[in-house]
Amino acid sequence: MNLALWIVAGLLAVVMLTGGVTKLLVPKEKLAATAHGGWTADFGVGFVKTLGAVEILAAAGILLPALVGIAPVMVPVTAVCWVALMIGAMITHLRRRETTPVAANLLYLAMAAFVAWGRFGPESFTG
Repeated sequence: MNLALWIVAGLLAVVMLTGGVTKLLVPKEKLAATAHGGWTADFGVGFVKTLGAVEILAAAGILLPALVGIAPVMVPVTAVCWVALMIGAMITHLRRRETTPVAANLLYLAMAAFVAWGRFGPESFTG
C-alpha cells in the first residue's frame, strides 16, 4: 500500500508540475489555442499564472514534506486541496461543455483522494 501511495503521489506531482510550468511559461493566447486550453479565455492572465504557481506548489507539497520528514501531514492536506482544485476544473469544463478534460480531471481527483485517504489513514506518516 505504501509503495502504491508513493507511486500515485509521484505521478500526481508530474501532472501538477507539468500543468503548473505550462500555465506559468506559455502565453495565455497560446494556451487558449490548444485542445483543452479554451477555458483560459474565460479568465485573466493573472489568474492563469497564479493557478500555475499553485500547481507547482502542489507538486512540491505532495512529495517533499514526506521526503524530508518536515510536516509530512502536508502530503494528505495537499491531496485534499488538489481534490478541490479538480472539482473546480471539472465545473469550469462542464460549463463550457468540454467533456474530454473532465475525464482527466476525474482521474486526477481519484488519485488525490487515494493519497489523502491513505496518508490520513492506514499509511499515515505519523503512525
